[in-house]
Parts: sequence; structure tokens; C-alpha cells
Amino acid sequence: MLRETRVRPAPGLIVALLLSAGLLAGFYGFYLGARANDFGLAIPSILIGGLLGLGLPGLFTVQPNEGKVLTLFGNYKGTVREPGLWWVNPFMQKTGVSLRVRNFETNKLKVNDARSNPVEIGAIVVWKVTDTAEALFEVNDYVQYVAVQSESALRALASEHPYDAHGTHEIALSTHQEEVNRGLMQALVDRLATAGVEVIEARISHLAYSPEIAAAMLQRQQASAIVAARQTIVEGAVGMVELALASLKDRDIVDLDAERKAAMVSNLLVVLCSERSTQPVVNAGSLYT
Repeated sequence: MLRETRVRPAPGLIVALLLSAGLLAGFYGFYLGARANDFGLAIPSILIGGLLGLGLPGLFTVQPNEGKVLTLFGNYKGTVREPGLWWVNPFMQKTGVSLRVRNFETNKLKVNDARSNPVEIGAIVVWKVTDTAEALFEVNDYVQYVAVQSESALRALASEHPYDAHGTHEIALSTHQEEVNRGLMQALVDRLATAGVEVIEARISHLAYSPEIAAAMLQRQQASAIVAARQTIVEGAVGMVELALASLKDRDIVDLDAERKAAMVSNLLVVLCSERSTQPVVNAGSLYT
């Protein structure tokens, strides 16, 4: 496995000045020799100028947050990261690699969650190249590699968790976003390590049921919410009934037998748990009539 090696080539400005001076001197010598029909001066001058001209392709620039990977006849020679004008062997191939932070948004993927419900999911991945040698030589196309591996990791993550949590310790895609994002981040770090890529951030950007089951799932969510609300109402109503009976007994307001207590409990629960306003019936006679 190739690892990045930093190199510092010759300063390009000094070499450019020397090459320019040599070229001017060679062309001027050729001009003087040709004018005086002095081939002993003209021919060496043009040969020296041509040789110096071969060195011009060795000049290159490095932009901020950019790396230039140097290869010579198929052999990796190093990477230049320091911005500026530089000069290397003109036969070296110089390949630029951007070191800037990049954003990648996956397509909206249709995946079956842990309960085999089809869901649509998408993610945003923030990444950058940290090792130019690995990015160029360990994978065929590191940009495409990031895209494919991101979608693959997202599919695997969505299939491991349900859309909704039915248990207290169950991690769900819709309710445990922090845990899900952390899992996606770790999966991407493991998959992209061989490509010289660092994952800065990974988060879910889109999550929904597939259109063919969205209506049915909405009804199920509504039913679950109604059941949960009813459970809370019943628990509260039972507590209020218990408090009312205890207060009547402690204050010695009325002494109720078991049958009357049952009737009172039934009436209070109907009043407290009913969805609509109840119509009270006033008992004008005796309590036991």
C-alpha cells in the first residue's frame, strides 16, 4: 500500500529566471552567429537554447489546499503540498489532487428497514482527501469510490434499524438521529480508510416511508398515538377517582358501601375518559333510592 511522501522541489522562480536568461543568451548567440555566418557560434547556441527549453515543462504551480502528485516513468516520487511555483524533472508527470472539503449528497434510496418496511432515505457526507497517494493509486476513481461506498453504507445502516421504535431500548431511524448518524459515520470511516479519505461529517438528510405504504403507516402511527393518549388518560382518571374516594373517607362526608363505590367509580371514569362532554343527571331523591 502506497503512503504519501512529502517532497520539496527546487524553487520555481529561481529556475525560471535561470532558464529564461539561458534561452535569451542562446537565441542571441544564434542571432549573432547567423548574422556573421559563424556556424561555430550559431549551432551551439541554438542547441543550448533547445536544451534549456526542455526544462520549462518542469515548472508548475501548487494552489492553496492542493497537492501535486509526482510520478516518473510509473514510479511514485512524492507529493508537493506547499503552495507556490516549483520546478522538478521535466519528465515527471504532475497530477493535481484537491485537498478542499467536499459535500456529497446521496440519491434518495429505497431500502427495506429492519422490519422489511420500504423506506426512502438519503444522507449528506462531508469529506476531504488526506493522503494523495492512496487516493490516486489505491482506488480507480476516489470521487466515485466515495459516492458508491456512501450509498452502500447507507443501505446497510437502514436495513439494520427499524423506522419506528416499539421498544424502549430499540434504536430507530426516525427517533434516534444522533445514534444513527454516528453509526453511518463509523461505517464510512471504515470503508473509506483505504482511499486516503477522511470523513468529517455524515448525517441523514431525508427519511420517509415509501409512497406505497405511507398512508397505511400514517394510520398506524395515529392509532399508536391514540392508544398512548388513552393510556395516559385512564391512568390519570384512576388516580383522580382514587383521590376522590380517599378524600370522602378521610373527611367523613358520606359512607358508601361497595356497590355505591362501584357506581361512583364507573360514573367518574365515564366523565373523565369520555371524548365528549357528559350530560349530568341530578339525583333529587335519596342516595339509596
